[in-house]
Amino acid sequence: MSSAFEVRGGNRLKGEIVPQGAKNEALQIISAVLLTADKVTISNIPDIVDVNLLIELLGDMGVKTNRISRDTCEFQADQINLPYLESAEFKKKSGRLRGSVMIAGPLLARFGKAYIPKPGGDKIGRRRLDTHIIGFEKLGVQFVYDNDDNYFRLEAGDGGLKGAYMLLDEPSVTGTANIVMAAVMANGTTTIYNAACEPYLQQLCKMLNSMGANINGIGSNLLTIQGVSSLKGCSHAMLPDMIEIGSFIGLAAMTRSEITIKNAGVEHLGIIPEKFRQLGINLEIRGNDIYIPEQDSYEIQTFLDGSILTISDHPWPGFTPDLLSIVLVVATQAKGSVMIHQKMFESRLFFVDKLIDMGAQIVLCDPHRAVVIGLGRQHALRGITMSSPDIRAGVSLLIAALSAEGKSTIQNIEQIDRGYQYIDERLRKLGADIKRI
Repeated sequence: MSSAFEVRGGNRLKGEIVPQGAKNEALQIISAVLLTADKVTISNIPDIVDVNLLIELLGDMGVKTNRISRDTCEFQADQINLPYLESAEFKKKSGRLRGSVMIAGPLLARFGKAYIPKPGGDKIGRRRLDTHIIGFEKLGVQFVYDNDDNYFRLEAGDGGLKGAYMLLDEPSVTGTANIVMAAVMANGTTTIYNAACEPYLQQLCKMLNSMGANINGIGSNLLTIQGVSSLKGCSHAMLPDMIEIGSFIGLAAMTRSEITIKNAGVEHLGIIPEKFRQLGINLEIRGNDIYIPEQDSYEIQTFLDGSILTISDHPWPGFTPDLLSIVLVVATQAKGSVMIHQKMFESRLFFVDKLIDMGAQIVLCDPHRAVVIGLGRQHALRGITMSSPDIRAGVSLLIAALSAEGKSTIQNIEQIDRGYQYIDERLRKLGADIKRI
């Protein structure tokens, strides 16, 4: 298996690209098939490692899976092998995948028990499960943490799950999703305040309602769920991946390319297009497509009083933390300066040393903040050998390499493959010089 990309930068790219289905939505939606014994058909599934591992894990648990095509799959969870959840193989497999935590809510709702591994996945700081576990506790779940195998064993109390009021400590997307999936079949009413309201979560709630759930307040931070006794099957199409869309906007600007992003699900992008416009990037919304013209220079806006622009992450409808590393790399060739403030994770900015090695002007103030002094294309970044620490930083480094002079080698591309399907093939179609080695 290839473990590195070799990139020769400097090519201007041109053409159309279609974003994959949303990774963050997929992990929730595919877990939700466990809520019913009926057939569930899901389309626009991204063909990426994290999602394929989850589908494989469900298959091992006894879910029948029929992959009609690489982006469409039928699931039927009518014969779940519950003893398998206590096996060493399940612990090993689920421990490799952070998304496996999402099966806990559906398993608790339907079978009254679940097992959660401590999170795997990215090296982007601590990822706490507190929101999930505390929410489950409010619904009447008891848990034991096993230090020997790093596992949470969860069980519903006598009489099953019971609806409750809860005010979440943080609007965690995965935490909200997991609690919602547990609550849809709890006895009584569950109210979740300070709920996440990202499009991924709205999609999950709409899918659950189509299966017979009773969820109100979708799109707000106050969800009210009336428990029902059972759910039926459904068909569901996933949204385009907003992180890929943002990455392609950044790529076009950095490489002075003319790119059209087709079927971009524009109405679900929130503030994302506006944040790239603040960097001086021209983009046009054409129906459901985004057109980025070839642009020789772009200038970062300032605040009205002339002070340096700050771009920070915030729970939806604020700016997603997954795109901050993309904004940071794009700012390296802009005119002007910007402060990037990563509030939600404490080590996502540690990849900037690679950009500095490539010639970017960046001051890392602390684990959460970096100031980028744009080069304004006075000189190009230079190609280097580097390693990808996490999914989003990996793609940021790939964008830097595609805009740089000379050859770059990006190692540990398994991290990129976890989140972006066939990324090298799709970029080559636009004219990029990239190959796996």
